[in-house]
Amino acid sequence: MGLPLEGILVIAVEQAAAAPFASSRLADAGARVIKIERAQGDFSRGYDNAVKGDSTYFVWLNRGKESIVLDFANPEELALLKNMISQADVLIQNLGPGAAERAGFGWKAMREANPRLITCDITGYGDTGPYAGNRAYDLLVQAESGICSVTGTPETPTRIGVSACDIGTGMYAHAAILEALIARSQTGQGSAIQVSLFDSMTDWMSVPLLHYDYGGTVWPRVGLSHPTIAPYGAFAVKDDKQILVGVQNDGEWKRFATGVLQQPELLEQDCYATNGQRVANRAALEQIVAQVLSTLTHEVAESRMITAQVAYASVNTVAELSTHPHLRRTPVQTKNGQVNIVAPPYQFRGQPRTYGPVPALGEHTDKVRAEFSAQA
Repeated sequence: MGLPLEGILVIAVEQAAAAPFASSRLADAGARVIKIERAQGDFSRGYDNAVKGDSTYFVWLNRGKESIVLDFANPEELALLKNMISQADVLIQNLGPGAAERAGFGWKAMREANPRLITCDITGYGDTGPYAGNRAYDLLVQAESGICSVTGTPETPTRIGVSACDIGTGMYAHAAILEALIARSQTGQGSAIQVSLFDSMTDWMSVPLLHYDYGGTVWPRVGLSHPTIAPYGAFAVKDDKQILVGVQNDGEWKRFATGVLQQPELLEQDCYATNGQRVANRAALEQIVAQVLSTLTHEVAESRMITAQVAYASVNTVAELSTHPHLRRTPVQTKNGQVNIVAPPYQFRGQPRTYGPVPALGEHTDKVRAEFSAQA
């Protein structure tokens, strides 16, 4: 059985992470993705050389693509790019604000030439508004969107430790492109999509924002804890590890008090009877939980949680994730050999997938130029 996007041509004038995330997922589903790079390459190629000489970001986000080096500031090169776009199903670009229009392949002109084309512009702040011209990188948008204000400890705001803005924006772009492909199958017309890092992160901030707008509540920073549920947080156990306890309802609290803490008398105390009361008396409750768990090894604490059917997690390091028994990996080829990356989170039962190689810079330039120059 073929892949669902076989026959779809995607031209990706992209760099860094957000647009490559979206186009890599289209490639996973069978689309032909031609990645346009300048002579120096996507700058994420130079972030590091940790994966057999290649960049971690580049290996993760560029599997299954073709790479062509093209200088669209050159009129002949621009003509080639526009010819490619005229035959494409999807154009993705995340250049700086207004750069695609200034270069001559903005979404309006490209859709006038090819009404079936789906364009997806990924920007920091969108096309309009007072910040539309601002440059935007992941950490900058984490700060601007307020997400840093709800991340960290009470004393210190911090960034989310991975590129949340880029990843979230790439996910939204991917979903919107799939919607547009479905719509085109019904109407015959393409779409002009825009998605911004700021809009993506403010969507993620909806719960703290609604609490503030309608309740006047400032969402607190609570580290490895939860602002509205208790006990829900990380506690040290005996062998220099932490276990994260997640008690989300009164039934779970009863099982936790009796089976894990082994203090059924806590159920007789009104101050812990409901989640609201547990939150109000969080400090005293967490002291009780911390005292009990500190006497248990991680193995014993985990066993009690499983037996009591209480949600929990180990607070793992990256090294522990690397050997995690539940971690799924998949092989991809690079110019320096095979590497094993995290397998995509979605699985189609009975339809196992393999994933294409990571291209070297300009690896497909001659082939693609010959193909599209001949069709000009």
